[in-house]
Amino acid sequence: MAALLVRRTLSQAFNVAAAERGSVCRSAAALSRFRQPLVSGAAAPCPRLYGPGAAARHYTSDPKDDLRVRYLDGEDNGIVVIGINRPKAKNAISKNLVKLMFEALEDIKKNNKVRSVIFCSLVPGIFCAGADLKERAKMHQSEVGPFVSKARALITELGNLPVPTIAAIDGAALGGGLEMALACDIRIASDAAKMGLVETKLAIIPGAGGTQRLPRLIGVSRAKELIFAARVVDGTEASRLGLVSQSVEQNKSGDAAYLQALELAREINPQGPIAVRMAKLAINQGIEVDLATGLAIEEACYAQVIPTKDRVEGLTAFKEKRRPQFRGE
Repeated sequence: MAALLVRRTLSQAFNVAAAERGSVCRSAAALSRFRQPLVSGAAAPCPRLYGPGAAARHYTSDPKDDLRVRYLDGEDNGIVVIGINRPKAKNAISKNLVKLMFEALEDIKKNNKVRSVIFCSLVPGIFCAGADLKERAKMHQSEVGPFVSKARALITELGNLPVPTIAAIDGAALGGGLEMALACDIRIASDAAKMGLVETKLAIIPGAGGTQRLPRLIGVSRAKELIFAARVVDGTEASRLGLVSQSVEQNKSGDAAYLQALELAREINPQGPIAVRMAKLAINQGIEVDLATGLAIEEACYAQVIPTKDRVEGLTAFKEKRRPQFRGE
């Protein structure tokens, strides 16, 4: 079993490294697809997603886009910001939102210039209120199971993105909204944010990974307490529990967690992109197995960075006492 896990990880590592070393022409062509004009009649753009030189993709002609994606440029090139924008539904997870998020994640996976992804909300005071219960109530019973499965697959896909993902929680993250954040590598919350897996209030259980990811994050006993009691905690308490890595004081514009997430993405950006992806793969795979197998997984991932041009550039830059210029090759 251990040998199988190592072989599987080595295969994944090879695929990630090969994709990262893909041609510049291909990624330039992919990026050009996102440089589309704003939809005519669209609502006033949010400053965290739009600005001079912004590269945004709109997935619908509806001005009230459920999802807005920006590929930052300039010094922030490589950072992608995904903002949920369903103000009337408190960013609840709908069929359309699931579809748009799948498309956004697929685009990110194909673009080897992406260095990190920030998930945030464009709706003040809300990250994501969980499943869209109004839409759910209109579903036939036969539709519920497939929809839940698709939403679960989406969150799994989010967790499997090869680049670092950061959830910026500036408002309420409840049920599936918190499960979405749990699938990210790092969570940053404002002290005013509210978080909880509250499904037992509806006589159901977390169905998109909450019962598995939360115990791994904060421990079995604490996870049971929060889930059984459907307890909601603020950002400060979430930080104490280890549910989020940082809690920051909310600001007047209501985007303190996003700004902190952006600063973290900027710290990640200049690092060797293949190395960061391999580190993520080694950690994610290794944490699920015994130490000996984990070390073998680490060795397999390390082997993928040895032949890269970036590794040589890192050593050369160190010798020449200058900042390295990594190209993902």
